[in-house]
Amino acid sequence: MNTNQILFAAILIGGVILVILGISAMNSFASDMSTFFTGTPTDKSVWMFIAGVVLTVIGLGGVGIRR
Repeated sequence: MNTNQILFAAILIGGVILVILGISAMNSFASDMSTFFTGTPTDKSVWMFIAGVVLTVIGLGGVGIRR
């Protein structure tokens, strides 16, 4: 593994962690209350989930590239 693949692997791991935290935050009490009153989960949980998905896709793309 070269340095770029290690960097992309770290990005991939960080993305997966953010996705898990985002899903967990969407199932929290605060998010449930926000969904009850506004119809949407909290902004924090949504942005964590979106950032996690983006980082996961970038990480997968970078790890999959062979040079």
